[in-house]
Amino acid sequence: MEEDEISLAEEDIFRQYTFPSDFGPEVSAADLDGSNLTTDLPAQLSSEIPPQLSGDGFQSSMVTFVDHLNATLGIDIVSLVTTIVTIIVILILTHLAAKIVERAFAFQIPGVRAGGKAGIDFETEMTFRTIIRRLLVAFIYIFGFVIVIFQIPPLSKIAVTFLAGAGVAGIAIGFAAKDSLANVISGIFLAVFHPFRVGDHINFENEYCQVEDLTLRHTTIRTWDGRRIFVPNSIMGNQPIVNWSIIDPIITWRVDVGIGYDADIDKAREIMLDVAKRHPLVLKDRDITVRVTDLADFAVDLRLTFDVPKRDVAFTTGCDIREAVKKRFDREGIEIPYPYRNIVIQNPEPAPIPEDRCPQGEKSGFTAS
Repeated sequence: MEEDEISLAEEDIFRQYTFPSDFGPEVSAADLDGSNLTTDLPAQLSSEIPPQLSGDGFQSSMVTFVDHLNATLGIDIVSLVTTIVTIIVILILTHLAAKIVERAFAFQIPGVRAGGKAGIDFETEMTFRTIIRRLLVAFIYIFGFVIVIFQIPPLSKIAVTFLAGAGVAGIAIGFAAKDSLANVISGIFLAVFHPFRVGDHINFENEYCQVEDLTLRHTTIRTWDGRRIFVPNSIMGNQPIVNWSIIDPIITWRVDVGIGYDADIDKAREIMLDVAKRHPLVLKDRDITVRVTDLADFAVDLRLTFDVPKRDVAFTTGCDIREAVKKRFDREGIEIPYPYRNIVIQNPEPAPIPEDRCPQGEKSGFTAS
């Protein structure tokens, strides 16, 4: 075959694989720029092209692996991983936000001055900071939990359905958790109206205590002997409570002493006043008095009243004064009598003695008729 015929034959073969069958030998400029070109290679040739030459490589293998998992498990792996990462990030940010709020409220807020005196004292400020900090932390965690729920499609649908029936659900939850809601509301009222504050000394159920903490559910109080009592806020809000620390911490304390009816009242009063004035915790610029409070069955009751700086030192101060008064009374000969009664028997009659128990030679004093 001649050279020209061979060239024409090769051109026909190349044209068959390069151009569509409906195009003739003459191709337009639009076809040459690649927009209308098609590579109509045979299937046996195109399938044998390695991925390294086609430009896919590792990315194509990963896509194939993910598609295989999606088809096997029936879930979208990419969406699942994205949702899990998003939830983890939301939880971390929620925890960090709660910690930032706790640390921010750990610093003391400067007292606001109004009308020439401090508007907020330390105990009130601490109570406000405690309850507001817990409210904000609870709100942050609830908000983060709601966002996490809406990241999960099945749970988000349930949440939307629940919100649609929030009226009925709210009534049901209100009846089921009425005690918990009452404690939360009472805790807010206690923080706003502060009948007692964190750090105050109070009498709760006739027991001397100190308020240690105020949460959204309960109040923690510590008794004088170190016991911690957790009282629901609803009970603290409805219970009569003696607050020894609010407004003015200075209190008046009393010591009762009984002396005999033969003792000198003026001398006893002088001793009790002197003992009270010598004690370092008794306020000397306040009234110190001794008065007769009762003429009892066996003693004349005297009451010593004095002022101390605060309630937590009143009991020990009273004990010290009571001991010192007893020692001074003993030295001065003033009696602190015991309870006693005089029994007077009038017109006693001798009891008859049986004859068999009479000594020999004596008669019983009566004869049988």
